[in-house]
Formats: sequence, structure tokens, C-alpha cells
Amino acid sequence: MAWIRQYGLYFAWVVSLVATGGSLYFSEIALFEPCKLCWFQRIFMYPLTVLLGIASYRDDRRIIPYTLPLSVIGGSISLYHYLLQKVPAMKSFTPCTQGVPCTGDYINWFGIVTIPFLALTAFVLITWFLMAARTAESDENETATEQEA
Repeated sequence: MAWIRQYGLYFAWVVSLVATGGSLYFSEIALFEPCKLCWFQRIFMYPLTVLLGIASYRDDRRIIPYTLPLSVIGGSISLYHYLLQKVPAMKSFTPCTQGVPCTGDYINWFGIVTIPFLALTAFVLITWFLMAARTAESDENETATEQEA
């Protein structure tokens, strides 16, 4: 578990990189047109790729308080989107009334894995890795304080 804490920032960046690449694959290569909620999820994922990449390169954990809200909000949108797709009662709350419907699923692997599910998984992993990296930072601060005393 210590290595996850130590490299959590890097792992979060890798997950965001894969998620961004997957999103671009689905829209630019597979030609799946994103719905309104997919765009909002991208708005929260794409900056994570850049911010976490720079922070990983610099090993700068001070970015964590700024990236955690992006991950949590993006994950909340993904969860809502996934529920719209999988819970019949939620279909009446659909925000996508024009253009691509938010309830449509371009992929439906094993009956549960859709694009919003993949995004939700990425946001949950990023949040978990960032929380682990934040724990490592507080451990390092405590150790430095003890050594100074």
C-alpha cells in the first residue's frame, strides 16, 4: 500500500490519460457523437490529464486539493448519466432533450459496462489515487515535523 501512496499522483495521471484517450477514440475513431452529459464529463476529465501530468512530472502533491473536486464532480455526473441509462424511472429526468439522447448506449458490454460506467470507473480510481497520495503527503509532513523536534 505504501507504493500506491508514493505513486498515487502518477497512477491518477495514467488513469486520466487512458480515460481521455478512450473518450477521443470513441468520438474520433468509432465516430460516436457525445451527448450533453458526455461533454460535461469531458470538461472535468481533460484538465485532469494536463494538471496531473505536470504535477506527476514535478512530484508536486500540492495540486491534489485542486484536482480532487474535478474528479468528484466529474464522477457525480458520470454516476447520474449511468443511472439515466440503467434505471428506467430516471429516464423522465433526462436533460438531453435535443441532439444525442443521454439514455442511449453505444456500448453495453456484459449488460452493465457503458461509456458513462467507464468514465465513472476512471473518476473513482483517480479520486482514490489522489486520496492515497494525499495520505502520503501528510505522512511525509509528520515525519519531517518529528525530525525537526
